[in-house]
Amino acid sequence: MKNLQKFLIPALIILIALAVAQGLYYSKNSGVARAISKEKASEKAINYINNYLLEEGTTANLVEVKSESGIYSVKLKIDSQEYTSYITKDGKILFPQGIIISENIALEEEFEVDKKDNPEANLFVMSFCPYGNTAEEAMIDVANLLKDKVDIQLHYVIYSNYQGGGKNYCLDKENKYCSMHGIQELNQDVRELCVQKYQKDKLWDFVKAINAACGAGNVDTCWEGVAKNTGIDINKIKTCQKDEALVLLENEVQLNEKYDISGSPQLIINDKEYQGDRSAEAYKSAICSGFKSAPKECSEKLGAESAAASGGCE
Repeated sequence: MKNLQKFLIPALIILIALAVAQGLYYSKNSGVARAISKEKASEKAINYINNYLLEEGTTANLVEVKSESGIYSVKLKIDSQEYTSYITKDGKILFPQGIIISENIALEEEFEVDKKDNPEANLFVMSFCPYGNTAEEAMIDVANLLKDKVDIQLHYVIYSNYQGGGKNYCLDKENKYCSMHGIQELNQDVRELCVQKYQKDKLWDFVKAINAACGAGNVDTCWEGVAKNTGIDINKIKTCQKDEALVLLENEVQLNEKYDISGSPQLIINDKEYQGDRSAEAYKSAICSGFKSAPKECSEKLGAESAAASGGCE
């Protein structure tokens, strides 16, 4: 099969069947395929297309790869023509062509989620992703309003073997625990997890102050002054970072896999991903929709200004 166009229709039928089968397999076995980096996935896609789909003498070259709708989209050029293909994040299933449903069908859906007495909201970020920091700022207002009526937790986007691994990005020799903006960002992820575990009442003040005072290039020397000013037990956090970092990060990896986390920010409410606006009011409304019986605080209006819903670090 050397002709790409002739290959598309039967291949898509087969691949869709494989995707369904794979989904059933993971559902039955309660497992989640581990994602590979977008660079590795695009390399696999391009190699497969060149080796098996194109006529001899014709070559596909990579233009761009990005995370989109839970998979990787791979823009490639064949001669002077550009095409977009898609590959699953574990690099196992290639879709030479896709249909963007939202461009053809108007989908107006309200956020609907299972109800709980005390909803759970998990906000996944990177410590120094600007989009994640904006989401944190919005969530701080919600946390201050709803307090212990809802369980709001910060979690972190962890990559394996990011940029080929190494000490500039990864904490461990196996390169399992890495962060996009470098090792200092990963260290700060751990510190914030430690604060959340041992001094949760100080977490949001600490995060807000860190975002204002420190960056991915200096936080290892900057954080202690911020922690002291926000009432953090510095020695306790240092001990936690030294003794518990790998355990805490492994839990983050498991949560990343459970919720198919691919970038910062992503918000999970009662186990369902929220994809709407990132204003404090929008976050509050989405979380309040998860109550069996919403408290009076849910009727209070928070600031309505929102960040662009499409921006993120991936």
